[in-house]
Amino acid sequence: MDINPSTGELIEKIKCSSPGEIASGVKLARKAFKVWSKTPLKKRILLFKKIARDLEKEKKHIGELITKEMGKVYSSAVGEVAGTAYAIEENIKLVEKAAVTEIHKEGLLITEVHRMPLGVVAVITPWNFPVGMPESLLTPAILMGNTVVFKPSENTPLTGKAIYNIFNRYLPKGVINLLQGAEEVGEALLSTDIDMVSFVGSQAVGKKIMEACSKKLNRLVLELGGKDPMIVMKDADLEKAVNYAVNGSLRNSGQVCVSVERIYVDQSIFGKFEKLVLEKVKTYKVGDGFDEVDMGPMVSEAQRSHVIGQIEEAKKKGAKILFGGSIIDGDGFFIEPTVISNLNHKHDIMMNETFGPVVCLQKVKNVEEAVEKANDSVFGLGATVWTKSTDKGRKIAEQIESGMIGVNQGIGGVSGTPWVGIKQSGFGFLGSVEGVKQFTVPKKISYKKK
Repeated sequence: MDINPSTGELIEKIKCSSPGEIASGVKLARKAFKVWSKTPLKKRILLFKKIARDLEKEKKHIGELITKEMGKVYSSAVGEVAGTAYAIEENIKLVEKAAVTEIHKEGLLITEVHRMPLGVVAVITPWNFPVGMPESLLTPAILMGNTVVFKPSENTPLTGKAIYNIFNRYLPKGVINLLQGAEEVGEALLSTDIDMVSFVGSQAVGKKIMEACSKKLNRLVLELGGKDPMIVMKDADLEKAVNYAVNGSLRNSGQVCVSVERIYVDQSIFGKFEKLVLEKVKTYKVGDGFDEVDMGPMVSEAQRSHVIGQIEEAKKKGAKILFGGSIIDGDGFFIEPTVISNLNHKHDIMMNETFGPVVCLQKVKNVEEAVEKANDSVFGLGATVWTKSTDKGRKIAEQIESGMIGVNQGIGGVSGTPWVGIKQSGFGFLGSVEGVKQFTVPKKISYKKK
């Protein structure tokens, strides 16, 4: 059942894919692979340019679907679709580089290294960025010559179908195949004749996928959750740091894998930082994503309950709820933007992913303690460091166990650099030439020049 999280009302009943439909989708993909894998890259690219064009044209319609299905503020939803159209163009550039045959020479010996597609790729994606995340997997997989079976989140099935319709409008039959349903459909897909799984989602589901894939040694790319730390030193630009702390914690109702989930602030500025955070959070308006608001609902009652549970646990163990912390009465799955202080690593909210609109503040004595706390986690996706000295920030960043670190900014970097998590935040990575190559295997052809 597809539920509007702003109202709690049914949008549409969605038929889940049957075991027969799952098997049929994989079979069609396998058949299409024989032709698609031999289709010239230039022809594939032309088709994807048309897909990008149509995404841009239909951004308002798809944006409406996103807001209805998962509650994202409408302007952000439209921006996601427009950004995804641009991302296809960027991925095309990466694919053109990744597909180049390497020529290695050693005396008379020549070795060619070709990048070969793997076959049928299962693409399983989340609801929080229901257009951007699928594209980041679909485009490199298909452009490199694979065919795919695509299962969007059960929370955003209509958005997933809209993406599929645009891709399928231009790609040959069987190159992309759509499945709908929840965990049981994903589990059934993993047991079929696939060659690779590309997944974005939670750590817990990622572990299950890895276990299932071990039976047939399927290839994997897993982009998993985070518990991103933010370190604020005593010489930080407080205005910039506070803005990032609040926006990074509350953006998309905190439902972002690289949300700011724990903030370590030098004790000498802690009081002032805390006060500024409170002032900013109190300006946030919460409501239906189609209204003039800063924050929409949680995607589901289950997700809201998880966040409230972490807040209550922290409160029982001595944390201070400075603002918010409660369900907003009425229809939908709304929760107050929340600020919590007096936290430590005995609290679950500082150790396990929250995925909700909570600003978590912890006082530290110095940079050494901040780094120690930042690294005290099984996660290693993103992190940020805030200090007026860029050189000092870079040195601190080198000590942090995360795949992506921003100094006085978010984690975003130069185009073509990887999106990567270490520790239990990822297995493989996306967003670079090497990321694209993970949807292929190298083939060596060696011979001697006469």
